[in-house]
Amino acid sequence: MPTAAVVGAGPGLGMSIAHRAGREGHTVALVSRSAVRHAGYVSSLADKGIKAEAFVADVRDRGQLLSTLDAIEEGLGGIDLLYYGPGAIDLEQRPGPITETTADEVRAMMSGVYPAIDVVERVLPGMRERGAGGLLFAGGLSAVTPMPFLGALAVTSAALRNYVVTLNAGLTGTGVYAGTLTIGGLVERGDIHQYVASRPEQFGDLPPRTLNPDDIADTAWRMYTERDRAEEVISLL
Repeated sequence: MPTAAVVGAGPGLGMSIAHRAGREGHTVALVSRSAVRHAGYVSSLADKGIKAEAFVADVRDRGQLLSTLDAIEEGLGGIDLLYYGPGAIDLEQRPGPITETTADEVRAMMSGVYPAIDVVERVLPGMRERGAGGLLFAGGLSAVTPMPFLGALAVTSAALRNYVVTLNAGLTGTGVYAGTLTIGGLVERGDIHQYVASRPEQFGDLPPRTLNPDDIADTAWRMYTERDRAEEVISLL
């Protein structure tokens, strides 16, 4: 049975990816920085007949992250599909505008990009040896559309996007795929969506339209199976 690893398993898109891969016959490895919600996640997958195991790893801790990937492969077999989409580390901390962005702020924000490269470095050799596999990433719309208010986050979003689309080109002919979901808008059920919804005095009423993570997961699966593009832009903005 193939294995799908979801790095950054949250209640929104991460779990939708997990359910989508599980429906396609994958055993699912869920990775997030806290075990608090793991029992519920695994139970929701089991209710659908999907085998899943949960692992704790903070992507900013390289040693912990890589040892967790080792544990997944030792317990469940080689990783056939890897999704990387950790959410915001600190929802209370928002970047300043691009006109005030410092190099230190960019360096700090890159803490979400370097682990993406770490996981590829760890799982790609096995995929290439098998001649099959896929790497999916989630990023923000500021990677392709100027959003000055996002400052350093826009810079690092663009860095991740460029890495993935360039990786896709570099994998041509290997049997391994890489693709990125460039997302603009609030994703339902996700932590950011819940955070914004709980603070109407700060953010106002939610926009009338939000993104359904199940629909995004369907798009991700089509990208993985069709392999005819490196990016899908999914936006309400």
